Amino acid sequence: MTGKTLRDALNGPGYLRVIGTHDGLTATLAERAGFDAIWAGGLGISASYRVADAGLLTMTEFLGAAVGMHNACRLPIVADADAGFGDVNVVRRMVQLYEAAGIDAVCIEDKQYPKRNSFCGGHQLEEPRSFAQKIAVAKAAQSGPDFMVIARLESLIAGTGMNDALARAKLYHDAGADAILIHSRAPHAEEIREFCTRWRRTGRDVPLLCVPTTYASVTARELADMGISGVIYANQVVRAATKAVIDVLDSIAKHDSSVDVESTITTLSELFELTGMNDVLGDVPWQGVADLR
Repeated sequence: MTGKTLRDALNGPGYLRVIGTHDGLTATLAERAGFDAIWAGGLGISASYRVADAGLLTMTEFLGAAVGMHNACRLPIVADADAGFGDVNVVRRMVQLYEAAGIDAVCIEDKQYPKRNSFCGGHQLEEPRSFAQKIAVAKAAQSGPDFMVIARLESLIAGTGMNDALARAKLYHDAGADAILIHSRAPHAEEIREFCTRWRRTGRDVPLLCVPTTYASVTARELADMGISGVIYANQVVRAATKAVIDVLDSIAKHDSSVDVESTITTLSELFELTGMNDVLGDVPWQGVADLR
């Protein structure tokens, strides 16, 4: 995406593959893997603090994590801002802080604050006009033309139906939302397909994004053919990292040795290269380390 803003890319041809990461190292790995943008997701960041994804972290903690990812890679950063961290005054300050820090977009969901993770129960949607006001205030708060405010629809998650989702999407777009994220936890993509089809009939030209966590068998290309501009793999990285750490810890604890896992984990040399250690060390030799393969 060199030379292109996130806005240009989402409004252009094709689709973006957006990957959820939770720190600078995973953002760097995502860039090397060829993804188009980073999702600084609430679940991943919360999990890295070992707290529930339930509005327990502060805006400062979320922003700090997003900045760490921004500093570690050259990809655009889409920051999960939960329900906006508070009322419209908090939303205004949030946009100002995130934009000033170099974050490319914030995504605000229309659930009451404090939110709960979408794959848990007990969802309470924000009154639609109140949420639309948050979107309008967020757009008014930005200082440059490239920053994006994405409105995330939770109607299908909360069980209020497709008509409610479409009505909310129209209202949020009218309030200034630069893109719409339509969220579903169905085991297939038919809700996404229906939303895209009915949304096109409105004649509104705005990028649509989705999060295929529960309908993982659908490819990004298939979702793009439905009308999706950005496919967000929001939590796979933190889930993979957690599983890998569990397996390594269990093996070392069981065998009192790391020998069984050495062939499956990254080498010190690879880690040094990823983190720029070789640039720091220069020609200074390592004493006592015979092989860093």
